[in-house]
Amino acid sequence: MTDTTARPPKPGFDFTTYLRQFTPKLVIALREGYPVSRFSQDALSGITVAILALPLSMAIAIGAGMPPGAGLVTSVVAGFLISALGGSRHQIGGPAAAFIVIIAAVMAKHGEAGLMTATFLAGIILVIAALLRVGTYVKYVPGPVILGFTSGVGALIAVGQIKDFAGLSGDMPADVLPKLAALWQARGGFNASAFIVGLATLGVIVGLKVWRPKWPGLLIAVVGASAAVALLGLPVETIGSRFGGVAASLPMPKLPDLSPATIGHVFPSALTFAFLIGVESLLSAVAADAITGRRHRSNVEILGQGVANIASPLFGGLPATGVIARTGTNISAGGQTPVAGILHAVFVLIAMVALAPLAAYLALPCLAAVLINVAWRLLDVHEVVGFLRKAPRDDGLVLAATLLLTVFVSLDVAIAVGVVMASVLFVHRMAEANGANMRARDDEEVESAGLPEGLRVFKFRGPMFFGAAETISRALEGVSPYPKAIVLDMAAVPLVDATAIAALEELATASRKHGAHLHMSGLDGQPRRALHTYGLIKAFDITLSGSREAAIDKAKAGMVG
Repeated sequence: MTDTTARPPKPGFDFTTYLRQFTPKLVIALREGYPVSRFSQDALSGITVAILALPLSMAIAIGAGMPPGAGLVTSVVAGFLISALGGSRHQIGGPAAAFIVIIAAVMAKHGEAGLMTATFLAGIILVIAALLRVGTYVKYVPGPVILGFTSGVGALIAVGQIKDFAGLSGDMPADVLPKLAALWQARGGFNASAFIVGLATLGVIVGLKVWRPKWPGLLIAVVGASAAVALLGLPVETIGSRFGGVAASLPMPKLPDLSPATIGHVFPSALTFAFLIGVESLLSAVAADAITGRRHRSNVEILGQGVANIASPLFGGLPATGVIARTGTNISAGGQTPVAGILHAVFVLIAMVALAPLAAYLALPCLAAVLINVAWRLLDVHEVVGFLRKAPRDDGLVLAATLLLTVFVSLDVAIAVGVVMASVLFVHRMAEANGANMRARDDEEVESAGLPEGLRVFKFRGPMFFGAAETISRALEGVSPYPKAIVLDMAAVPLVDATAIAALEELATASRKHGAHLHMSGLDGQPRRALHTYGLIKAFDITLSGSREAAIDKAKAGMVG
């Protein structure tokens, strides 16, 4: 007998719903209402970030082997579009110091035309990745790979600035060892005036960061030292003497070379750019979320980054991404919505138009000092040494390999090898752990046991690794009111890696901020050794118990006391 009962139609693809997933944060923020007070905060923040971006953008362009105006164009065009179309309320986009080395390598191999094509293609790749909704997978790059990569880039940037910082002359090879040899050969041309100017600039930048952190240290240092060079007539190279100055307007847009031959040559570089842009932008967005408590939308952010990198080379700009330093400055200055990022781009454009003739007087050792300061922040020696000392040995090997390959081979090889190493080690760990899956959830067995208000119990199952880090950090997301005591049942966790430990540290930090005490039960084997070696248990005074029941009893007693 045929069943004629009406069945609801199977849900099909809803294009409207699909498009809604890519609504920019700007639109969402404006829908909430945009009073004059909020605009005032965004405007003040936009000016603050623009002051930081002006010298930094020019320094990054020069460090990458491009004219300084290319950095300003990138801040204007890409900075505007990243804020207007992206998925973060506070993201500030523009040229990034981490890209200096690979931009210089592409320039050396394919020239400026090849760089424009590679950037344009990278933008298209990012747009496709966002529309296919695979942008979120970029966040699964292991922490040791990112730390090793950024530290290696910091070392390369520092070496690359020695020439201008010391006033040396001559062409410098792209690779680090030949470059060091060339610098040694050019030591006879050491310019004491340039070195003193660069050293003074660096000293002012560092000093103001310590004594007057709210002052625009970069701008004060660069303008002050450059003014001294001009007034004293010191024999120091400037933007004007090397580049002839900076254009006072945006150039007319034009398409890059999209011939099949050129695309074939630069496509590997385009893939590298796309990958790095995605990683850098999402790291910056995650950092902004951690500070503000907001949530960015990964695929929307990747889409905005893609459109920005399609547009930037049309005007002769560089690859652009969300930048952690400028995004953090935006938050500190009180930026409320993406309008702050849009205004930052507008203010940079106004400065280009109004102050272009004065830019010719900026001394190159000053801009080299700016990048050396950035390089020192990227090459965080304390963090690298601490990681190698405290993190699991396998993760230390991944970091060391990525760092050394970044410095002595190439960025794309370093990232590929680092990710492969981390993946192989992960497979090995998973095999040892019998392939168990990790979950973080309220434990239903104790949920019905009459827990007092303010006590939450979570049970983790399976290996804690870099792919599960977000699940760990989100364990208490949206919980209100925040518990007074938290029990983490770790009995079913066979291992943890460094990225998961960092996520646990983030959870512990949030708990301390809310006055909640952490308890762990069943911690044993590799997880116990790793957490003790890392210092997490001691740093956050976490109470350990052998069983979940004992941990709950201690948590109850602590709440009563």
